Formats: sequence, C-alpha cells, structure tokens
Amino acid sequence: MAVKVKIPTPLRNLTQDQETVQAQTGTLHDLVGELEGSYPGMRDRLLDEGGEIRRFVNVYVNGEDVRFLQGLKTELGEGDEVSIVPAVAGGA
Repeated sequence: MAVKVKIPTPLRNLTQDQETVQAQTGTLHDLVGELEGSYPGMRDRLLDEGGEIRRFVNVYVNGEDVRFLQGLKTELGEGDEVSIVPAVAGGA
C-alpha cells in the first residue's frame, strides 16, 4: 500500500532534498525500516537507543499524533500521509 511521507527540512539531506517520498508498508515501525533501507541514517534520526520515537520528533498519520494512536504499531493504509515534524524549542 502506498504511503506519502513528508520529510522535514533538517532530514532532506538524507533524501536528496526530496520534500516527500513514497513508501510501501504496513505499520509505522515498518515504515521506519523502509526509510532506513532507502535513506541510511533515517532510523537514527527518528528513533532513540530503545527503538522508540525520539522525544523531540513528532510523527503524525493523517494529522493525528501517533503517540495518541498506537505509536510505532500504528497501521498505515493506502493513501495515508505521514508527517515527520522535529520539535522546535526556543527561549526569550
């Protein structure tokens, strides 16, 4: 099943500056593995040492935060859109 993945600017150096990529996958966990296979280094940018989504990375499936779905076990369907959004922090 085809899934559209929106790549944030800080990770586009891994995707040869592509803003979006297509993937064929079943779960978000599978997607991370597929991205790593096509774009080495992606897994380390998205997952921590324990294999969980890094705290400063937000992932959305069709606009819903996967932390409120099933995390990496979230099922993906045909035409779904996955957005990877690095958290932005700042101060005054």
